[in-house]
Amino acid sequence: MAKNSSKIVYAVALVLFLGGLSYLVFSGLTQDSVYFLNVTEALAQDRAGIGNARLFGKVSPKGLTIADGKLGADFNLMDKMEHAKSLRVEYKGALPDTFKADVEVIVEGRFSADGRVFVARTLVTKCPSKYEEKSKQMDAQQGQAG
Repeated sequence: MAKNSSKIVYAVALVLFLGGLSYLVFSGLTQDSVYFLNVTEALAQDRAGIGNARLFGKVSPKGLTIADGKLGADFNLMDKMEHAKSLRVEYKGALPDTFKADVEVIVEGRFSADGRVFVARTLVTKCPSKYEEKSKQMDAQQGQAG
């Protein structure tokens, strides 16, 4: 009789352990999962339903507003390949020294409730010297195609 009750205790403990472990894995994956999209991909989706996202593109010189002391910026993030497609980004925080018009940036945050503005929590500029050669190649390919 004692052997049966100890087996039940071990079985319940195992079920609880596996359930807790499954919960931790699932919640960790859902909280840290972030969409990584370019502007064209973000515009093609229901932006209000995306949740957390990481977007990349170029800072458009049109509509660029930098706060005093470089403590924030509002700008249009345009698609790297299709410059006509852009979306509005609001960022409050210290800007990197390399932030300016026509620089490539990666912003992470979420869209506003209406999906019209991307509210960024983080903003990172790409180091232009590392990507200069590749960018020239892409521009040359784009010039040949178009």
